[in-house]
Amino acid sequence: MSYKILVVDDDDLVCMSLKRVLTKMNYDVDACMDGGEALNTVREFQPDVILLDIYLTTHNGIEILQQLQKDFYYIPVVMITGYSDVKIAVAAMKAGAFDFLLKPLEIEQLEFVINKALANVKLRAEVDKLHLLLNEDELTREYFGVSNKIQRLVASVEKLASSSDTTILIEGESGTGKEVFARFIHQKSPRSKAAFIQINCAAIPKELAESELFGHEKGAFTGASQKTKLGKFELADGGTILLDEIGELTMDLQVKLLRILQERKFYRVGGEKEISVNVRVLAATNKSLEEEVKKGNFREDLFYRINVARIVVPPLRERKEDIRFMVLSFIKEFAPKFSKPIRGIEPEAIALLEKYPWKGNIRELRNVIERAILLLEGDELKVKNFSFLPVGADAEQKNEDEFILKIPSSGIKIDLVLKTLIQKTLRITNGNQVKAAKVLGLSRSKLRYRMEQLGIEVTKNIQ
Repeated sequence: MSYKILVVDDDDLVCMSLKRVLTKMNYDVDACMDGGEALNTVREFQPDVILLDIYLTTHNGIEILQQLQKDFYYIPVVMITGYSDVKIAVAAMKAGAFDFLLKPLEIEQLEFVINKALANVKLRAEVDKLHLLLNEDELTREYFGVSNKIQRLVASVEKLASSSDTTILIEGESGTGKEVFARFIHQKSPRSKAAFIQINCAAIPKELAESELFGHEKGAFTGASQKTKLGKFELADGGTILLDEIGELTMDLQVKLLRILQERKFYRVGGEKEISVNVRVLAATNKSLEEEVKKGNFREDLFYRINVARIVVPPLRERKEDIRFMVLSFIKEFAPKFSKPIRGIEPEAIALLEKYPWKGNIRELRNVIERAILLLEGDELKVKNFSFLPVGADAEQKNEDEFILKIPSSGIKIDLVLKTLIQKTLRITNGNQVKAAKVLGLSRSKLRYRMEQLGIEVTKNIQ
């Protein structure tokens, strides 16, 4: 696919130069020199990215930008400006510009900014593609992620789901989506038209757990005087029941659960009539039930009975290819909820999230995206929007080349420290200022400003 770029600049030489350079980069390029023609050209050419000069002979670039934001808000606009106009460029960013380039233009910087803008275009396309998927009630294979690891697991789960009665044990850390896999099993099973009942065994008070699972008769105990209550197993009759965090059940309830699994029969609390149910049992746990058996906390016979088939949901840190997918899905979920017109997330922010350890897995990622969107001012998630994430000891990856700064007892001037740091970084990147800015955590324009301020020569300019 060849992406389209529109250049809007009243300097014929600039238009010709940019068109030549961008064409060599395999882009489909068009140019116009009049701001009044720009909007019509956008409608006809339908560019993916627009390069717009901040000063035009007949029109103000900011005014053109505002109109583009109104009519073509989804197209990233990169402003072109001189060093003396940086304040105006910042104002353009506030007005909705994607980024800005300083004259004289550099090929590396030009390519970097365009690639960044196109990454946003691709993200928007992916978000739109996810729209139908995430609004469907029925779960599909694609819902779980795109990594080979998760897709192989989903294919295996789909085969297990085809059985109507097989008991399945779902293991995995908290927040990995075990309950979603359970719902997927139900939807892909012959029982899909019947009820799917979920109960969190860890969240039920122990004194009420038996009543929740099996129901009770009127007057069976204090508080049960109103009427007979149906338990979760009766409500799931004909369908599927998920016993989440099954390792938290007491020994007494484990005995009764074992009988249900073997005979499909039970008594309500205080009841004398035996009740039969036709239900498929799924169990989920974030503990190792084998270890719990060894500790005497879980019955061995029950473990073997529920472990007819077992699936292990991998933690998010073992399938980082899915993080981008999950982030897009959560943006699609929360942007409308908070009335935020979000156009995407910058690649650097995705890279940050992929490096984070996610001890809370998908649940933690979902909460982080929700918080970032709630506090977002603008239409794009950036690295700064995730500044609340803990760093240091919780970071998964340590920098092997730890930075050590030795300050002599006589002291040192800060300008010398900055100059030395920038010079060493430029040597590491072989003079590539775009890469150096990324290493130092600076914008390209700020790095260039520092270089001029400290007398570090600027090279590779393209007129």
